[in-house]
Amino acid sequence: MRAVVAKQYGGPEVLELDERPEPKVWPDAVLVRVAAASINPVDYRIVRGYLDAAFPTVQPLVPGWDVAGDVVRVGPAVTHVEVGEHVYGYARKDFIGEGTWAELVAVPARGIAAAPRSLDATEASCVPLAGLTAYQALTDKAGVGPGDVVLVHAAAGGVGSFAVQIAVALGAQVIGTASSRNHDYLRQLGVDPVNYGEGLAERVRALAPDGVDAVVDLVGGLALEMSPSLVKDAHRLVSVIDAAAVQRLGGQYLFVRPDIDDLAELARLIDERAVRVHIDRRYPLADVRAAVEYAEHGHVRGKVVLDVA
Repeated sequence: MRAVVAKQYGGPEVLELDERPEPKVWPDAVLVRVAAASINPVDYRIVRGYLDAAFPTVQPLVPGWDVAGDVVRVGPAVTHVEVGEHVYGYARKDFIGEGTWAELVAVPARGIAAAPRSLDATEASCVPLAGLTAYQALTDKAGVGPGDVVLVHAAAGGVGSFAVQIAVALGAQVIGTASSRNHDYLRQLGVDPVNYGEGLAERVRALAPDGVDAVVDLVGGLALEMSPSLVKDAHRLVSVIDAAAVQRLGGQYLFVRPDIDDLAELARLIDERAVRVHIDRRYPLADVRAAVEYAEHGHVRGKVVLDVA
């Protein structure tokens, strides 16, 4: 099968197409013929070696954790999806190296589910990692519900675009930080946008004079550091960026986990039109270097996708 491989750590220049063996399918895994795989910041950080200390890695490594496609084979312990079914998933394993930027990928059963009926494969591949991150930050960690005021930092990005829509669907008022070029986009999603930078706290206070009920931080740095002054209960400050900083500030760190029930709930929200997918750019698999270059440096709104099939 064709796959994108990195034979050493580095930037987009180390990525190349190569022939790789068909993945093995263990008892609680699913073999998927990949139609599309989206790009997340963690993917190019893996390629650069930034997760080397956190995960065992095999090289040459095939990057990618998001996938959408059709089931080719299921292990004997898998009962919730079947051969021929259109699925999407978060294909994170206990090691790095056999990812989704390939024609075939074996996915642990815990990370694969029926894809939203209303999406094509390219759209569906955008959802799993970013959608799960947003959903788990809002529900498992921040406990967002009707009437809450939620502040989302980096609201127009891949995770942020899902977070603001899910928060609105949960009944919250949403304030989102973003550059001014993304304000109209956020308003279309039901968000009150505010600019980054000096005076951010005052701009948020103008919209929420009593403070916000929860914060989802997707950028870290100064935005995270000023968030305790705005949130009523620091425990409802959630960051996916900086574990040490958010815990020092009294908040919580989220490292997203594969979860088939959460994937099913995301599919429901999408099929009910409460959440929609925004694709910034799409590239054929052969143009993976250009795709990663843009994802890493292009001020992405929504998601960047690799079309595989």
